[in-house]
Amino acid sequence: MATAEKPVLSKFKGRMDKAVDALKEEFASLRTGRASSSLLDQVQVEAYGSTMPINQVAAISVPEPRMITVNVWDKGMVVSVEKAIRSSNLGLNPVVDGQSLRIPIPPLTEERRKDLVKVAHKYAEQQRVAVRNVRRDANDDLRKAEKDGVINQDELKRMETDVQKLTDEAIKRVDEALKTKEQEIMHV
Repeated sequence: MATAEKPVLSKFKGRMDKAVDALKEEFASLRTGRASSSLLDQVQVEAYGSTMPINQVAAISVPEPRMITVNVWDKGMVVSVEKAIRSSNLGLNPVVDGQSLRIPIPPLTEERRKDLVKVAHKYAEQQRVAVRNVRRDANDDLRKAEKDGVINQDELKRMETDVQKLTDEAIKRVDEALKTKEQEIMHV
């Protein structure tokens, strides 16, 4: 039988940090009115009988602030890449030019900005839930350690307080990232 170990809070802090980092990656794929190659990161292309990220079938570049170019490596994939971009709910209409696609970035309307803010709130809430799930896991581990006699009740209470502080800190970072992204989206 394995002996129970004393729970280590840094493991849970790392998981909470990953949730915040994941949120920042999701935010990078939200449009803010300027062209960015990360805008297409979430686009999946049907290629060679499977689905893969667009950056595995094409080179993405940003030659000017309101234009993205996608240079497809395989000529037969151009139609699939165009279809994937059109169906990605990003509101983009690529123009096929031989083996490359030019994607003009239209200015955001007020209504589209509000929709993007709602999407940003949804992403933030998903990561808040992820942070709370980490807190729950941490507290379960702490209670189990106390039950197994690895830590006493005083240590349990102190460590639960520390876990709550980590949770509050991570949720505060999620809220700050959301506020920044919201201002970025609503800035005309």
